[in-house]
Amino acid sequence: METAVPLGMFYDNVSVLGAAINNVYIQKNFNAFSVTMAVMYLAVCIVGLAGNSLVIITILKLDKMSSATTVYIFNLALADGLFMVGLPFIAIQNFQDQWIFGDAVCKLVMVLDGINQFTSVFCLTVMSVDRYMALVDPMRFARWRTPRRAKIIAALMWFISLFPVLPMAINFSVNYGLCTVDPQVASYTWWLTFLSYTFALGFALPFTVMIVFYTALLVTLRNARTQTSSSLESHRLEKQVTKMVVAVVLVFGVCWLPFYVFNFCSLHRPDQAQDFTRGFEFVVLLSYSWSCANPILYACLSETFRRHFHALLCPHKSSPTHCNRDTEGYILRDTIAQGVLA
Repeated sequence: METAVPLGMFYDNVSVLGAAINNVYIQKNFNAFSVTMAVMYLAVCIVGLAGNSLVIITILKLDKMSSATTVYIFNLALADGLFMVGLPFIAIQNFQDQWIFGDAVCKLVMVLDGINQFTSVFCLTVMSVDRYMALVDPMRFARWRTPRRAKIIAALMWFISLFPVLPMAINFSVNYGLCTVDPQVASYTWWLTFLSYTFALGFALPFTVMIVFYTALLVTLRNARTQTSSSLESHRLEKQVTKMVVAVVLVFGVCWLPFYVFNFCSLHRPDQAQDFTRGFEFVVLLSYSWSCANPILYACLSETFRRHFHALLCPHKSSPTHCNRDTEGYILRDTIAQGVLA
């Protein structure tokens, strides 16, 4: 994950494990690939900042974090938006093959990048649990799903995210012209331990939790439909939620799994540094793309957020009738949609 190697862990591994980084990277020419990647980094950054800012403004202005679900969505959008701030620094380093911002900025970017990424993943994980509680037994778990409790849980997520990134604050600085870990402490064992626990906390465990609770959510919906009259509305609800769950889990896996694969491969095969370079730059970009995908999922799959976005961007075109539809099926569908999409 990007917290594991926010500014090119692949390059750092090569340096630490003995490859001649100055010969491999500093001499790189600004070819078409470098220019293309720089443009793509910029595009992802702009889309991510704009999309997540829109979600934040929408919640603050139209929803005001009136439910636990929107509290989590707000914190997710905030973490994703701040996560985008580190992307220009990564793009510049990858484009120029050197860090030009100094030690203090190096440490700051590392820490903020890690905190925001872990918080984003934690939010996504907590929301899968929140949706399960809301559907399985809403009365029983109602006291855990108040906005106040959700804000406390969100604050804890931000606080807990500090601990996995402590090695960045302690050991990252400008080395070999790059923002990387101090070669004096970054042995093979150090990197392997760092990669392993960040993979477990930032991908494996959250991914497992999401699959378990979203699967339970879908099973609950299906059982509820079979135990009652199988109406067209309930079938449509189940189908919509299934699409949302598959989209959220699939996007998360596709965006982050290649990043870890490349990092572990680069750790074990430093002799193939040049062969991994272009692929690694792409998977770093792919991992950041995950943080700008969430607002797109809101807009495409959540009818509630489509109405909110429309009301925010085109207030003169929003009619009271359109904004106040409250049939039972519509409310249930929107309630689930807001929680599943994260």
